[in-house]
Amino acid sequence: MHSKEHARLNTPTDLGERAREDITGSVNMLLADTFGLFMKTKNFHWHVSGPHFRDYHLLFDEQAEEILGITDVLAERVRKLGGTTLHSIGHIAKLQRASENDAEYVDPQDMLAELREDNQAMIARMREVHALCDGHHDVGTSSLLEEFIDQAERRAWFLFEASRSSGLIRH
Repeated sequence: MHSKEHARLNTPTDLGERAREDITGSVNMLLADTFGLFMKTKNFHWHVSGPHFRDYHLLFDEQAEEILGITDVLAERVRKLGGTTLHSIGHIAKLQRASENDAEYVDPQDMLAELREDNQAMIARMREVHALCDGHHDVGTSSLLEEFIDQAERRAWFLFEASRSSGLIRH
């Protein structure tokens, strides 16, 4: 993008250019991870089977919708700070750190454990971005992340409790 075209996308912010670059870069990576977690959660929603099918199917769908809801908020936050955000699946793939699972079959207990671990990894990444935002005095992004951390902690908790019913908790 030419500098004149890029300038049209630079929303003014009082945080400064360094903060804009640091925060928007970190939030874009978090956004890519969020899309990855959404896709994995939906994948497990579509492919879960077994005696707890209904419960897990509904749990994964509820969690996927919550995760998807985060994506627009994160992308719009990047734009509010004058950055540009993700443009394609390829862009997501380049930035994503979240693990994928392309297995033909995944045991439902493994689904619960894997999603719990992924949500816990997402919490850690959100805390890192939160600390970065605090360092730049970006209370807007920090406050959003606080809400998203709480949501992810709730998802991890539900996944943990659902896995307890079988006695196969993995730490």
